[in-house]
Amino acid sequence: MAIDHDSPFKELRLKNRRIMGGGGPEPEEEAASAAYADQWPRWLQPLLSARFFAHCKTHSDSHRSGECNMFCLDCSAAAGTGTGALCSLCLSHGHRDHHTIQIRRSSYHDVIRVSDIQRFMDIAGVQTYVINSARVVFLNERPQQQKPGCSGKAASASANLCEVCARSLLDNFRFCSLGCKVVGCSPDAAKARNWLLRAAAASDANTTSSSAKQSFTPPTPPTLPTKRRKGIPHRAPFGSLIVEY
Repeated sequence: MAIDHDSPFKELRLKNRRIMGGGGPEPEEEAASAAYADQWPRWLQPLLSARFFAHCKTHSDSHRSGECNMFCLDCSAAAGTGTGALCSLCLSHGHRDHHTIQIRRSSYHDVIRVSDIQRFMDIAGVQTYVINSARVVFLNERPQQQKPGCSGKAASASANLCEVCARSLLDNFRFCSLGCKVVGCSPDAAKARNWLLRAAAASDANTTSSSAKQSFTPPTPPTLPTKRRKGIPHRAPFGSLIVEY
């Protein structure tokens, strides 16, 4: 019996598999990821979607473990989405000879030094700031509140604005962060933004699953210091003697 390779049920089975979670990403998503991977470094998407300055889940029992403020470019480029921030113990165990960068914070937002990032990618057009005597750039777009009574036309006429989020820029720059540059320099800004949002959602899912696995492990009860009980008090043997002169 001949097999019909162009059966109409083939597409239906593929759609059902994607709905059930077994078919992987959509073809359009794969094509977009491949296109952005050619335009930008492969580690850029995981970098912009990583959650930094949280306590390390892998080394939570170690007193030497601190906040996760390091990032490995080599491992992120190889693994893609899903790799996240690292702590100092993570670096010493499996990333000694890798290219790593340190993430810092300014006003609760992630920044990276220009001297660290410009060795690996072109940051032309991104606004730089001087923080603690070091020139830095922000990783992602920051939320901003529009002042009451200030319209968009008045703001655009008063200052140079970011081409993506309309944040005021100090000098002749085009973007306020690396994330805005990815969106602004892409042919389709909406697809570029969705590309970054998918990576952020995957990073949040991995963080939630790792914390859920850790919650099933019962914590070790703390050891309370034992106090030695006092014995029965005794009166001094010569306490009742009265010395007469």
